Amino acid sequence: MQNCFKISLIALSLVSFNAVAQKSQILIARNSVGKLQASIANKEDQKKQLAIINDGLKSIESAEKDTKTKNWTETWSIKSYLTSFAAIIDTDQGNSNKYYDTAIEAVAKAKSLDRYNDNSGLIKASDHNILIKKQDKANEAFFNNEFKEAFADLKEVSNKFPADTTLALNTAICALNIQSYDESLNYFKRAKENGIKNPSVYQKMAQMYVVKSDYETAIKTLEEGLVLNPFNRFLTNDYINLLLDTENYSKATTLIERNLQVEKGSKLLYFLYGYLQQVGGNNSTAILAYDKALATDQNYFDALYQLSLAYINTANETLKKNDADKASKYNGLINRAQFALQRANEINPNDKKTVQLLLDIYTRKKATDKVQELSRKLQEL
Repeated sequence: MQNCFKISLIALSLVSFNAVAQKSQILIARNSVGKLQASIANKEDQKKQLAIINDGLKSIESAEKDTKTKNWTETWSIKSYLTSFAAIIDTDQGNSNKYYDTAIEAVAKAKSLDRYNDNSGLIKASDHNILIKKQDKANEAFFNNEFKEAFADLKEVSNKFPADTTLALNTAICALNIQSYDESLNYFKRAKENGIKNPSVYQKMAQMYVVKSDYETAIKTLEEGLVLNPFNRFLTNDYINLLLDTENYSKATTLIERNLQVEKGSKLLYFLYGYLQQVGGNNSTAILAYDKALATDQNYFDALYQLSLAYINTANETLKKNDADKASKYNGLINRAQFALQRANEINPNDKKTVQLLLDIYTRKKATDKVQELSRKLQEL
């Protein structure tokens, strides 16, 4: 009996010793967390911080093997915190990624065991660290044009930090690149609602609204962008073109006139102003505007083509008048149209509309050789 009692006593002592030993491992790991936080506060170098982390993880590995402490929330929350921070600071990419994968597994285990939120602080800190690393991985994928992978991570991070406009913008760009247009629009809107001024955001949003045929919202979006970026060339051009597409001619004219006071050498603005005048039947003003555009760029194809149309329209109007010299005026205007078209044809010889107009002019002039030449060319285009 005495021997049996001694054996039982020894067994009980071993169990007690093992329990104490495992608890001490948790205490060491807990102490490592405190040391790490102090090291962070003191801005100590990363090598020292990694040494503290590794010491703590050794203790956690022992705690994981014990039948009791392996089911403690604290075991896994400490592990997730230490590995998630290591994932951020370890400059070796391979090591960093291993820590990251381990941290994700550990924090999931900690959350499943943490019924009473006893370790919510460490779990919350782990989640924060994981998101930082996730963002780093997403940024790397983004710059490697791996947009699908980048979008999945950036979306999660942006949803956690919705006020971060850079995150929202990058998420939107990723979604745009994988043709997830509704998602892209949502994140562009998030960036806009949080005060981003980047004109490209307003451009992209307007373009997507146009695709949806929501022209009113597209116009409003560009107007909002222009308030933040007055006279921005790209926003202005998109806005004017959209006004033209939606036949808001009066609004477009006013806008162009205002912008021409600032950008007096803009060939595009002069061209668009000329086009609007031409649409309104004011060919003489249109000709002046096209001439100003061509003074900036004599090889401006669109201006040359529209100039020729303005001359032709003016020539046709001349025939309706009772002027004695209307034939002379008509011929002079047609010659100017011909000259503009010839220049346009030299710049872009494969443009069918230019060739067709030239063919019409030579047909009127009964220039048989030219008519035959251009007819053959038109069939080849």
